[in-house]
Amino acid sequence: MRIAFLYIAEAYQCYHGAAIALELARRTGWTIVNYFNDPETPHHLARITQAWGGPELEQRPLRKSRLTRGLQRMKRLGMFKDMVMRDNIAELNGYDAIFAVENTVAALRRLGATHPRLIYSPHGFGDRARGFIPRIATFDLVLLAGPKTAARMLEAGLVREGGYALTGSVKLDTAEHIARTTALPFAKTQTTVLYNAHKEPKLTSWHRFVEPMLAGFAADPSMNLIVAPHVKLFRRRSDTLRSRWRARSTPNVLIDPGSDRSVDMSYAAAADIYVGDVSSQVYEFLASPRPCVFLNAHGIDWRDDPSFAHWHLGDVVDDPADLMTAIRAAPERHALYRERQEAMAKASLGDTSPGAAERAAEAVIAYLEGQARA
Repeated sequence: MRIAFLYIAEAYQCYHGAAIALELARRTGWTIVNYFNDPETPHHLARITQAWGGPELEQRPLRKSRLTRGLQRMKRLGMFKDMVMRDNIAELNGYDAIFAVENTVAALRRLGATHPRLIYSPHGFGDRARGFIPRIATFDLVLLAGPKTAARMLEAGLVREGGYALTGSVKLDTAEHIARTTALPFAKTQTTVLYNAHKEPKLTSWHRFVEPMLAGFAADPSMNLIVAPHVKLFRRRSDTLRSRWRARSTPNVLIDPGSDRSVDMSYAAAADIYVGDVSSQVYEFLASPRPCVFLNAHGIDWRDDPSFAHWHLGDVVDDPADLMTAIRAAPERHALYRERQEAMAKASLGDTSPGAAERAAEAVIAYLEGQARA
């Protein structure tokens, strides 16, 4: 059996899939190859491999035509995933299965990959509608963290009985394996707030809330603040701009526009209060229920919208003027939300006991061996 693990987007996706490749290699004699689009991916694969104690797996950069390379140099235009997949379709079509953590890989069928089984493990388990789109039905096997996502996908006809498995969160499992040896650089040990803004232009709170938040924590140094937005927010921006933001860190404010710690759950583990908008990272944070505050920067009518179900897990702030009051009040108000947080986290994360990557690997083995016998 030959399986390609396809990292078609940014390197942070490794934390959702690489451990499954390692567990498959431990359990089988199958050929497993990691293909990557982002040149930073090998660094993150190495971190995860070291945390797992091996084995070393073959890695191959995805081939890119001259046109694809030229377009990718214009970073703000994206990674041109369809073009990269088209450049590699002949090689990828030789595998028995292709494993992906992004649903754009469904395009392989349209591009001519007729032989491999397509396996998908979402790189998040949030509530937004974009996580439940028709192309998911293209995949032959879908690995899901918890029953909430499975129920919604079944209802929408995106998965079918026998075509999905519940494994728990592989990212949580991976985070547990990665040693957190670097202390946060705060002058004092005190309540720490994590601000995790999303990248989506019509939903992100960044542009409206980040400056009032920084001003609030400058005026009140009794709390620490980690500013760690979605890595894609700064991914296609200049090194100069990222350095400028890092330089705005202070004794009680850490600004990280993209580092290892912003993708390996270190900040979620270290924080006492979560402040965010629509990122599914909130459920990773709520693996251990804690106070949350959500930012409605665009006047969204959210209360009956399932895409914003997580906004029922903490106070929602519409006006930046109310932000610091809401953050200070969050610990006391947590009792109002804790029971709901526990229920929603369980539904979203599923089995949080150790071994999610092992469970995922066993599901892949059972499926592919079953297909081989059929």
